[in-house]
Amino acid sequence: MRPTDDNVVVETKGVTKTYRVGKVEMPALRGVSLAVKEGEFTAIVGPSGSGKTTLLNIIGCIDDPTSGDVIIGSEPVSSLSQRQRAVVRKRSIGFVFQTFNLVPVLSAYENVELPLILLRESPGQRKEKVERMLGLVGLGELLHRRPNEMSGGQQQRVAVARALVKEPRMVLADEPTANLDSTTGEGILKLMRDLNQELKTTFIFSTHDRMVMDFARRLVVLKDGRIVEDKTKEPQ
Repeated sequence: MRPTDDNVVVETKGVTKTYRVGKVEMPALRGVSLAVKEGEFTAIVGPSGSGKTTLLNIIGCIDDPTSGDVIIGSEPVSSLSQRQRAVVRKRSIGFVFQTFNLVPVLSAYENVELPLILLRESPGQRKEKVERMLGLVGLGELLHRRPNEMSGGQQQRVAVARALVKEPRMVLADEPTANLDSTTGEGILKLMRDLNQELKTTFIFSTHDRMVMDFARRLVVLKDGRIVEDKTKEPQ
């Protein structure tokens, strides 16, 4: 369902995804239509095998749908070359993974700086943005530490800073609390919620974690590759 205004960041239209294992076809998504607008804090939820991670990967231009299309801004992704899709990922989408995916030989500062180097921003711009973002996530004093010198929660804060430093249109978070204890996971979710409200960045989660569902303001429930419920909660 399309939100009531036209400020849509990403939209899927009749998206299907079928995997082939030998001669057997395994449908993961069956005609998913979804629109997410600017500033939303949305969780795609469902049991294992429901298609939520597949949908997140298709929204993030990591995977291609079997049929249907994804529209980011006003641009149908199917009309873009692989190189153009890579540019969309680089400029418009931030990713947060359950395994953090930090570069182990780089410091927190260098990990967060990396997307800006790829975007060819000047050293001065990079320094200002990285220091600001690490300050926002509460790691201003730890910028020179490497991942193995940090706790899991601190590493995930670095990952959040890295996703947000390039000021993307949306951040996609796949099970961001899966490798964290409940207290640390709650802290990360509060951080993301605060950054969502301050920066107006759209967050889309893929999760089966009840705590993430409690924090989300919109729940999109998948079952067997179809949306079975889509509800927006009242602000707490």
